[in-house]
Amino acid sequence: MTLSGNQYEITAGGYRAVITEQGASLRELTHEGAPLVLDFPPDEVASGAAGQILAPWPNRIAHGTYVFEGVEQRTPITEPERDCAIHGLVRWQPWTASEHESSSVTLTHRLLGRPGYPYRLDLSVTYALDARTGLTVRLGAANTGSRNAPYGQSAHPYLTVGLPLDECTVTFGATHYQPVNERLIPSGAPVPVTGTQYDLSSGGVFGARRIDTAYTGLEFADGRAWVGLSGGGRTVGLWADDAHPWLQLYTADHMGERARGGLAAEPMTCPPNAFNTGVDLITLKPGDAFASSWGIISL
Repeated sequence: MTLSGNQYEITAGGYRAVITEQGASLRELTHEGAPLVLDFPPDEVASGAAGQILAPWPNRIAHGTYVFEGVEQRTPITEPERDCAIHGLVRWQPWTASEHESSSVTLTHRLLGRPGYPYRLDLSVTYALDARTGLTVRLGAANTGSRNAPYGQSAHPYLTVGLPLDECTVTFGATHYQPVNERLIPSGAPVPVTGTQYDLSSGGVFGARRIDTAYTGLEFADGRAWVGLSGGGRTVGLWADDAHPWLQLYTADHMGERARGGLAAEPMTCPPNAFNTGVDLITLKPGDAFASSWGIISL
């Protein structure tokens, strides 16, 4: 009878993961007993969106207000200190396990219409472990309603090698970052990373950098973009497929005693406030479906 509901354990080789009924969240991921992500106890409320699924939008909607196909919508403010609606509608909701095997689990959630988001979606996420390739996550949505729906998706794992970020090396290739205002809402076009603290392509020591930033112009190789976190003789990598033109990095500066103990790496299909700007916003017509994949591996 935990706060996060049923716990679904999967294993393969040296990998082990636990996914929760609440939010279909990645609560634990280890390799040979060493954590690859910041975990949280099953009977505590997850902080910092750790491991959560973010849909039908990632990041923020300014003032919780947007116009879609000529109609203004107002969704509840869930980040009052910044007057924003943050990280979608399903991360605290119960998901149903439709399939659970030793190395994989699939959970589903039916998002019905509500004030501010009067659309109907069927969501599905599959977590699968492989002894060689680690964790693969496939998240998808289908419009099972009668009207077009605006849509975006992401997830919020915090990579860790068990050391403070300041002592780690981060490697990540992207050409541009998104500047934001004090409310973390985009304030202009993306800016080249060259010559800024946001340039992580060299793989140097991360140091005291504080980042809560969306990147674009991701460097894809064989259809995947990568974030690498290294330290203490360990490396953990997160990959995202090319359905994600954006990726947010966050240095967990506001997580209390766990501050800077991990690096949030969030593959996103659209940037912050996309419901207002339209940048890379997906329109799901009735009957349409969309899916994307990402994963984590011990390297």
